[in-house]
Amino acid sequence: MKIASYNVNGIRSALNKGLDQWIDEQQPDVLALQEVKALEQQVDMTIFTDRGYHVYWFPAEKKGYSGVALLSKNKPDSVAYGMGHSLYDAEGRIIRADFGDLSIMSAYFPSGSSGDERQEIKMAFLDDFYGYVQDLGRERPQLIISGDYNICHKAIDIHNPVSNKNSSGFLPEERAWMSKFIDEGGYVDSFRIFNPQPQQYTWWSFRARAREKNLGWRIDYHMVSEALKNRLESAHIQQDAIHSDHCPIFLKIS
Repeated sequence: MKIASYNVNGIRSALNKGLDQWIDEQQPDVLALQEVKALEQQVDMTIFTDRGYHVYWFPAEKKGYSGVALLSKNKPDSVAYGMGHSLYDAEGRIIRADFGDLSIMSAYFPSGSSGDERQEIKMAFLDDFYGYVQDLGRERPQLIISGDYNICHKAIDIHNPVSNKNSSGFLPEERAWMSKFIDEGGYVDSFRIFNPQPQQYTWWSFRARAREKNLGWRIDYHMVSEALKNRLESAHIQQDAIHSDHCPIFLKIS
């Protein structure tokens, strides 16, 4: 199974930049999308259904903001929208599809870069999400959580860890949460199993030619529960796909 995750920073913008041709080239079995920034009726869904995908959409209530989706070639047994928390669900942050004993989630974690209030919401989300996933894991132990976590875990995951040490997305408390999620929560950073090299990023600022210079951050992940670790085949980042300020990430499982 080939699973892709892509923060498209607006699905309509990404389609205007050739996202549909990219889907034709890559043919993911499951595509997790973040920041779709559109209601379902604002997008021509036949673009996806004509390509053989079942489409599941969970937008934010606020127009032009946030929102997640899952596209799947196989019809899931069930789909869960949100995580049962009114604030986060209103922002369209979590959608999960179940395929037999396997579950795949598209997740868009809050950003704290706009100020203290949003940073507080982000930290609250991290605590709430951890508890939610621990509870979910008892019911659905074979879980892949794909998406934009808005956190660089380690110094290797950011182009300049020294100058960014006080930046939202690389704060000590955020990085500590990621360590807890992996070490105590029972999840594996699938990309790092196969790719120990530095300078591999998934997001670049639009400013100062950051992408051209590869001054990036790795904030997008396929986190895989320990129960699925022996099914991992490969993981990679596709940095040359330019439909967004992020790039897509891939995971193959047996």
